[in-house]
Amino acid sequence: MSTLSTYTLRDKYFKSNLEVALRAALVCEKICRVDRSDLKRIQNPYITQQTAAIQAVAGTYSVSAMTTTDDALTVADEVIFGTHVFKFEELTSNFNLMQDFFDDLTYSVSFKIDQFVLNVITEDATGAYTTPAGGFTTSANIAVIMGSLIGKVAGFQSGTAEGLFLVIENTDVTGFVQAQVASGFSYADAALNNGLLTKYMGVDIYVVRSGTFVSSTLGTRSDLTNSGHRVFGVKGSTLYATPRGLQYEEKGVSGKTGKEIVVSGLVGAKVWTPKADLIVDITLA
Repeated sequence: MSTLSTYTLRDKYFKSNLEVALRAALVCEKICRVDRSDLKRIQNPYITQQTAAIQAVAGTYSVSAMTTTDDALTVADEVIFGTHVFKFEELTSNFNLMQDFFDDLTYSVSFKIDQFVLNVITEDATGAYTTPAGGFTTSANIAVIMGSLIGKVAGFQSGTAEGLFLVIENTDVTGFVQAQVASGFSYADAALNNGLLTKYMGVDIYVVRSGTFVSSTLGTRSDLTNSGHRVFGVKGSTLYATPRGLQYEEKGVSGKTGKEIVVSGLVGAKVWTPKADLIVDITLA
């Protein structure tokens, strides 16, 4: 299992399968536009919004100056996973052990990428909403919260027609489940039999683990204040960048048997200024 040719095949297998697994597992893949090019700086200049007018027929008009602002994402963070595998040969020759390791690696990397991206877009959102007392855990609040959130983005050209999302933590699920089973027969029946949670009022709901939204430093972002917050918005209004994808390496360790396995990749996230209103920072009351 340690020959160069075998390592090359294993490297291709892990990298390709990790990319596929992450695309399926990552929430940010579903709600953001994704850039996998080699670019570490992505520019998205925008112009000042122009205003039309209605007036009595006169044939005259006024002119306002149009200015251009450069909005850009510079990727300055990376996700990294490293572990020392003591009995490397035994692990790689046992399918079940290798599959368990691969699952653990995928979860660890996907959690950190999602945590970073979700916290960045929540922090940089300009839309804001505070829930009624009890937040999502109180079933009576759900319809009120969802209706209020949809109203925040309705009416925009890139509003409800683009697809809406809501990201909550697993501790918020209780209110949704109770609200679903108390709904009309067909909806309640689906919830009771199939565990329906993925949509509510036309909004795609994504559940992440408790502790995803944080008030702490993640990479270069030391301004995050998202503990007790959740995020809602229009899909495709934000950018998740992962230049060149993830890299997989196996390294011999001096003074130890086995190998070190390292997975790394650049990661960036951006809320574009013209569409920042389409992302709503939710504060739980």
